[in-house]
Amino acid sequence: MHAVIVWWDLAGSRQTIESLRGFLREEAVERFSHVPGLRLKFWISDPATDRWGAVLLWESRQAAQAVLPNLAAPLIGYPPTERHAFDVEATVEGASTLTTLAGHGLALEPAGT
Repeated sequence: MHAVIVWWDLAGSRQTIESLRGFLREEAVERFSHVPGLRLKFWISDPATDRWGAVLLWESRQAAQAVLPNLAAPLIGYPPTERHAFDVEATVEGASTLTTLAGHGLALEPAGT
């Protein structure tokens, strides 16, 4: 498995965390649900530092090299401020009351609108 983390510093963008949540609801979540080899993607934000990003977990390093839907960079206005790729040493799924990870997060819940 392979993990990739990308961050944007939004200080130079007209986009905000709130506007990017709308982008997730309207477009990005659905598009990424069909990417071959992508095991999990979750979007992250840090309002205190005005940063937006994503963590992607891939089935393999080869899968992580796939061409992705280029959605955020054109919207934000520039490529990620930081991009890091890592080999995954181990994974685990803990005990949870959630039956699936899909469909959760601030952008997809009524309070996130």
